[in-house]
Amino acid sequence: MSDYRSIYRSDMFAGRRVIVTGGGSGIGRCTAHELAALGADVIITGRKVEKLEKVVAEITADGGKASYRAFDIRDEGAVRDGIDAILKGGAVTGLVNNAGGQFPSPLEKISTNGFETVLRTNVVGAFNVSRELVTQSMKDTGGAIVNITADFWTGMPTMGHSGAARAACDNLTKTAAVEWGRFGIRVNSVAPGWVASSGFDTYTDPMVTAILPQLKNFVPLGRIATEAEISSAIVFLLSEGAGFVSGASLRVDGGGSLFSPMLPPQPAKNSESYQGFHRYTPPKALKG
Repeated sequence: MSDYRSIYRSDMFAGRRVIVTGGGSGIGRCTAHELAALGADVIITGRKVEKLEKVVAEITADGGKASYRAFDIRDEGAVRDGIDAILKGGAVTGLVNNAGGQFPSPLEKISTNGFETVLRTNVVGAFNVSRELVTQSMKDTGGAIVNITADFWTGMPTMGHSGAARAACDNLTKTAAVEWGRFGIRVNSVAPGWVASSGFDTYTDPMVTAILPQLKNFVPLGRIATEAEISSAIVFLLSEGAGFVSGASLRVDGGGSLFSPMLPPQPAKNSESYQGFHRYTPPKALKG
């Protein structure tokens, strides 16, 4: 059995199939592990087969059930074919739209192509996968969808393209919750704050990497999140315990989105990280 230390009961998702996009790394990888540890048959998707194969091998070695399907969520035809292939293995009643990506840049230096690429990855991709799963299957079975957004509430300086996309995805979540509620489909979103994830290591600009270890100083709890703390929120929203929760945006940011310069950072205590993921590796950007 898996060594994942989930707070939930071990058979919570037994008999359920769940798709996690962007499951080859970071929050997606952690969430796939936790769902598998709770009995789910997890299907992870992404563009890079090697990363997907590695995570499937990890889950299988831990005694869980997992498979993968590689496709680009921005490609409507590829998504349609990918969902069709996945559904040949049985109904899917859970979806985590986790795949995303961005790069740091002030607005005046972002090209139109770069801006559109981030929007297509972070919101159009979630729409493509959700629509195909709903129209091909979930409208008949019901289910739960969780979209991953971000802390965009006060804008996202140096990442305006990502902020625009994440805000759009939050609005898409609310619209989908209303339109698809009649099918017994719940749609919610999780908005992580700063997370000690492998995503940190994608940033190579020295100015950015120098800032990363300081982010905890702008969070009332005095630290940044673990991947497992984000995963546990996602798992809750997929679960039967959240059966009457739909259209909600759950902020998992330690209060960071409420930070105000009127109250400078204060020394924090008594806030311990929850680390349930037994295969977690800290990002190089935070080591030491």
